[in-house]
Amino acid sequence: MHPHLRTALKVALPLVVIVAGIGGAKVLIDSKEPAPPREVVRPRPRVRVMTVAPEDVQLSVQAQGTVRPATESQLVAEVSGRVVEVSEHLAEGAFCPMGATLVRIDPRDYEVAIAQAEADLARFELALELETAEAESAVREWQMMQRAGEPPALVAREPQLKEARARVEAAKAGLEGAKRDLERTDVVAPYDARVMSKSVDLGQFVQRGTTLARIYSTAAAEVRLPLADDELAFVDLQLSRSDGEVIEAAGPAVTFRARFAGQEARWQGRIVRTEGQLDPSSRMVHVVARVKAPFASRPPMVPNLFVEAEIEGRNVTGVFRLPRYALLGDDEVAVVDADDRMHRRKVEVLRTTREEVIVQKGLETGERISLTPLEGFIDGMEVRAESIEPAAAGANGETR
Repeated sequence: MHPHLRTALKVALPLVVIVAGIGGAKVLIDSKEPAPPREVVRPRPRVRVMTVAPEDVQLSVQAQGTVRPATESQLVAEVSGRVVEVSEHLAEGAFCPMGATLVRIDPRDYEVAIAQAEADLARFELALELETAEAESAVREWQMMQRAGEPPALVAREPQLKEARARVEAAKAGLEGAKRDLERTDVVAPYDARVMSKSVDLGQFVQRGTTLARIYSTAAAEVRLPLADDELAFVDLQLSRSDGEVIEAAGPAVTFRARFAGQEARWQGRIVRTEGQLDPSSRMVHVVARVKAPFASRPPMVPNLFVEAEIEGRNVTGVFRLPRYALLGDDEVAVVDADDRMHRRKVEVLRTTREEVIVQKGLETGERISLTPLEGFIDGMEVRAESIEPAAAGANGETR
């Protein structure tokens, strides 16, 4: 074959094959029946919903504080002398009943002082009697001289009588003071108490004003609780009448909790007063709660124990309780309608805590609220709603 013909065939044959392939493909495409159109089905996300209903809620406020004695005293020596007796009740941590003698100071010097005061009183009473007799005699002499009118004060010895009476009164006061000093040689517990510290012992000489011990009352304990400004709206703190008298029964009830001796202990108390100013650093109001007979319970509520407090708040009616994670942003929820479409809705939130949100307005009885957060949530999107009980909604953390 001619060389030029052979070259032309090498170029033309591939082109012929390509053209034939394209033609065959076009014939196949033109002869194929069109496929029926397929309906696009978008998947509907599954959401967990709870049906809401209005209810009455007892609000509460959480706080923390440290237990302190309601009454605390320093026992000091009111007279000087040597300590001749120390009671077994005067020991750190010991309990002592009201009126128990804790320390006795040597009373002998004060017994001598009483005897001296009694002698002084007797002497001045005698002087008053003699002065009275002389005054009566002087008045009689004035009258025997048949002089008209009242005798002059000097004749009737009125200044001398006045001085004698004053001496008697001063002697009586001195005797009374000596008796009180003798009584003060016995240092007694002013109330049922527990000893915090002791700073005196047998044989020690003490001066007037020396601290002997520190005690506190076992009748009541107090806890100072800080409350934020926005929490005050949920607690009724009307504790006083217009005359300022405190009414303890009017204060909100408080439940205290703490870990003590390896177990959770609880105590009951009441708010008895509020402090008169805001804390300048935290801008909080402090309220004081009192627990009666803190040592009567087991375990006891001892001073310096750190406790958590739940303060009973106001009652609110017709509100809706939702889990905290049902809230979108600050004031929106996702409502699922009867057609299983989800819509955003603004609500009026009364209170938000770590666990729940209380909605005051914006919901109706029987509406379904979504508890499942969805990314790319579009208002009106269709969902597959799965109802759950309200109790399960509050306990199930998977939907947070």
